[in-house]
Amino acid sequence: MLRLAAWALGLVVALGLAAPAGAQIGGERYSAIVLDHRTGRALVAANPDDIRHPASLTKMMTLYMLFEAMRDGRMMLQSRITISEEAASRPPSKLGIRPGLSITAEQAILALVTRSANDVAAAVGEALAGSEPRFGQMMTQRARSLGMTSTVFRNASGLPDRDQVTTARDMATLGSRLINDFPQHYHYFSVTHARFGAVRIRNHNRMLTEHEGVDGIKTGYIRDSGFNIVTSAERDGRRVVGAVFGGASWVERDAHMAALLDQSYAQLGVAPRAVAGGSGLMREAQAAALPAAALPTAAVAAVARRTPAARSRAMPAASAATRRAVVAPARAAPRPATTRATPRTATRTATRTATRTSTGAAPTRTAPARTAPTRTATPAAQRRTVTTRVPPRTVSTTANSALRHPVLPPPQRR
Repeated sequence: MLRLAAWALGLVVALGLAAPAGAQIGGERYSAIVLDHRTGRALVAANPDDIRHPASLTKMMTLYMLFEAMRDGRMMLQSRITISEEAASRPPSKLGIRPGLSITAEQAILALVTRSANDVAAAVGEALAGSEPRFGQMMTQRARSLGMTSTVFRNASGLPDRDQVTTARDMATLGSRLINDFPQHYHYFSVTHARFGAVRIRNHNRMLTEHEGVDGIKTGYIRDSGFNIVTSAERDGRRVVGAVFGGASWVERDAHMAALLDQSYAQLGVAPRAVAGGSGLMREAQAAALPAAALPTAAVAAVARRTPAARSRAMPAASAATRRAVVAPARAAPRPATTRATPRTATRTATRTATRTSTGAAPTRTAPARTAPTRTATPAAQRRTVTTRVPPRTVSTTANSALRHPVLPPPQRR
């Protein structure tokens, strides 16, 4: 029955007769919008002005306030941000810095973008406003001035608060303003890994390496909100910014966002294409080591456990219906969604799930036949920069030194 339902929905989408957008993913929590970055026009939309909880998308506003402080000279990349006991008490995700130690503003940016660290977000709010509640008031006032008329902030991290609310339209607007107002800092949202000495933290945003043209911005999750994302992509000089709320998993959310991007670009007359060469993504950022005293052993172990395979096993597979879902255009009749290959992560997870369901046991793993490797001489510089599954459109920081961050000083005790 499930296969029949998925097949039927796929046929409807293929004919350009998609079902109502509000029922596609996430149920009551679902909303979405994609904006043309140049004009601000909505290309696709579903419940874009319904009230939602921003979760860690809140950190986009925290970073906006930090970038603004840098622009005004109140903060620099090398400025120290002290972790208070209050900030250190925030629940995960967190960096785990002990109270009394400090990190640089640039380390804070990297921690917010990649790890979505709640303790660092609280510390940034305290550094800029004296207290996190006061920072929430400042964030709300600034959001109003940016045109985010339905957004209220109570904290800097997005941790659950029933009064902290927003809409898909407001979050997409904030994404566009970050790009327009701080082009010199927007590249941080393209970082796929941040390395603090021996500790390597992967960005939660898998779309940076799974979908054409995506170069930011931020993901989020809390139970009352579901899996959320704000995404910016550029193809053939046309940039769009989208927001999706209410995914049942990060796999479902990302697959749906990919479908919306393709549909939006189809409206703009931009066809999908294979990308040759780099896209300008900052693949890996280097930062100073966080000493053992600052990063507890448990936190280091948590970072090590956060492998792509572990995350794939932890999340349910995206359904065929979700991967094919599209939202009706905001101003015209629905068009057929552009066909894309399913992201490899979703495909592998769906295959495992289907195998376990049909056999009642884990799939049998067959080791590939081994052949003797052909050894060729490789320069030492190239050997140091080899990484796994690097898409053709990403670039190595060693190959392009202009994209590498300087090594930063370690946390200090005040």
